[in-house]
Amino acid sequence: MPKLIIDGQEIEFQQGQTVIQAALKHGIDIPHFCWHPKLSVSGNCRVCLVEIEKMPKLVIACSTLASEGMIVHTQSEKTLAARNAVMEFILINHPLDCPICDEAGECKLQDYAYQHSPGESRFVEEKQHKDKRVPVGPFVMLDVERCIMCSRCIRFCDEIAKDPELTFTKRGDRVTLATYPGREMDNPYSLNTTDICPVGALTNRDFRFHARVWDMSSTKSICTGCARGCNTEVWVRNNEIMRLTPRYNEEVNSYWMCDSGRLNTWKFVNAEDRVNSPQLRRDGLLVKVGWDEAFSAAASEIKLIGKEEIAFIGSAFATNEDNYVFAKFAKSVFGSKHLDFIRYTDPSFGDDILRRNDITPNSLGAELSGVAPSKSGKNIYEIIEGIKTGKIKALFVMEDDPVAAYSELESLFSKLDLLIVHATNYNKTTQLADIVFPAATFAEKNGTMVNFKRVIQRLRPATSTIELDRSLNGMSMSRLDKFGTKFDKWAQSTKRDARPSWKILTGLAAALGTKYKYQIAEDVFEELASAVDAFRGINYDDIGEIGIKIKKEFTAVEKV
Repeated sequence: MPKLIIDGQEIEFQQGQTVIQAALKHGIDIPHFCWHPKLSVSGNCRVCLVEIEKMPKLVIACSTLASEGMIVHTQSEKTLAARNAVMEFILINHPLDCPICDEAGECKLQDYAYQHSPGESRFVEEKQHKDKRVPVGPFVMLDVERCIMCSRCIRFCDEIAKDPELTFTKRGDRVTLATYPGREMDNPYSLNTTDICPVGALTNRDFRFHARVWDMSSTKSICTGCARGCNTEVWVRNNEIMRLTPRYNEEVNSYWMCDSGRLNTWKFVNAEDRVNSPQLRRDGLLVKVGWDEAFSAAASEIKLIGKEEIAFIGSAFATNEDNYVFAKFAKSVFGSKHLDFIRYTDPSFGDDILRRNDITPNSLGAELSGVAPSKSGKNIYEIIEGIKTGKIKALFVMEDDPVAAYSELESLFSKLDLLIVHATNYNKTTQLADIVFPAATFAEKNGTMVNFKRVIQRLRPATSTIELDRSLNGMSMSRLDKFGTKFDKWAQSTKRDARPSWKILTGLAAALGTKYKYQIAEDVFEELASAVDAFRGINYDDIGEIGIKIKKEFTAVEKV
């Protein structure tokens, strides 16, 4: 491979790479504002000026192609002087409002001002004032005074979202970012512009002034809004989720995620309608009870039901671990053949960028984990028919809301002798349930899911529950590090008494005389990987932060 030298370090590069791309690949940071690895080159900001030997003047690293034998200086006296001058120009009209700017703490201009600017301004004239707090779309707010005209947002709308909505108007120091006349920035990916904006010009209207970045913890996870499974960072303060942002994974979602996933997939975790304790129906009302009492009551009621009279509905919203133990419980503990889950699709949701018509995060994982009827068992539609005819007298539902999915079930469920539900929040099905177990959400547990590309990905707990804290009590620091959990020390009052569904089923199985030896989700996955060919040989370390792809297409569901 061809080589060049950057600051005395000889590095290899691929033909067609620019200087900044070659440097970045080898961990050499060249300051930049307007350049982004997934957008076209604009060369607006000039901060990436570098000195290249035998070239008559400084060049911008973002558009200069690397060539064999090239010698590049990013820290020479001439380069640093030019970089300082560019920073001085950029800062001339920039407002000094870091203390009140939502971007403070993750602002490239703020960072570079400390690293590369002269440290004081020679500009004493009145700054050029522009519009502030301009709602350019339903989710994005614009402060034109802060804009440094890098054009990242314009290029994103043009090239990635495929919906040109933004442009520059006027010239010189009066240039202004604006939407086209009669337009607003309402494409389904608009909030990605707030991520790639290097300053505080574009901000998330849903998150503005809610928290400072240094007051939050961030946990690597995945979006549960559709079968794509975009990689995300879950940002938490005081044990409440404050926002979701995309995390880079070229195999899955690159640098992006849709607005729906960013805004609509996590607020139920903080909601007041969370199920916070096991509940039994007494005299027509759900009454809070302890876990042991709930397990005992559920076991007593289940024993009265014949195995042909009970059906189990798993969930494409639950993890592989939850679905595996659910299938194992249904088939081996209870001997039921009637097991399936509800598929949710929305033809209006999908597009050719990221969003999928399958609006569940783990439908493929649920199938591979064994949530499917036996040959003589009933599928979801036959289960509903069985309730109608009275052949199905009991139903066990895990992390789903069948009544919301099939409105006819509201009247049919009154025919059931027993309805047991695992739920994170109260819903139409819990209103009819005889026993309700509080289930941990995606943000409160470890686990895995499989996206439509057959990539297995990890969930990690970003917020804490009483049960999660209890399971971590006394665990060594090295084990805690492996556990991958970050907690807020001020969160005691907001912890919820919820458990992962696999752990609920472990307790219920014990009440029925069957002991599962799972202690943590990783124990469940190890058994799953030994029992199901699609997962064979894979462990949590293999999955890592970006996931691992199932090498072979699996269509048949292995027996649990």
